[in-house]
Amino acid sequence: MTITAGAAATRGPMTLKDWAQLLLLGAIWGGSFFFARIAVSEIHPLALVLFRVAIAAIALQLYLAIRGPSFRLAFPRAGLFFLLALTNNVVPFSLIFAGQTELGAGVASVLNATTPFWTLILANALTTDEKLSWNKLAGIALGVAGTAVMIGPGLAAGLGGPVWAKFALIGASLSYAVA
Repeated sequence: MTITAGAAATRGPMTLKDWAQLLLLGAIWGGSFFFARIAVSEIHPLALVLFRVAIAAIALQLYLAIRGPSFRLAFPRAGLFFLLALTNNVVPFSLIFAGQTELGAGVASVLNATTPFWTLILANALTTDEKLSWNKLAGIALGVAGTAVMIGPGLAAGLGGPVWAKFALIGASLSYAVA
């Protein structure tokens, strides 16, 4: 069952279980920047991407082998799945890890939080039903500001670093938006 944004909004207030899942997801997702910063100091960024993607692919294959779905329906769209894998995993992970060789986890997470902004810009340009609005822009601004507030004083301390590293992280956000 898929819950759309409209269906989620009509479902009612979030339950304690919903909040717990959201916090767990935030901890896992946000923690990845912290651990990536540590990892890139020991392992070359591209090797790290290879390990991360390979481990995930193996885990997914094991899961699918246990569940037993047929891949016949996916084979005609293999090219699209490959493109999705590149734009949603390989390219952004490579750019994030490269950028984090020079930038801290706080700056990386805030720049990554710009993904909805880039998604909205692309959707506005490439679709007819997702146009820019002040409400959408305000929501994105609040999200980025909220991420910056959550990171706190550590963000201001980590704002230095080379421009290329910041552009790498913005490039990762753009890649996620394309995906």
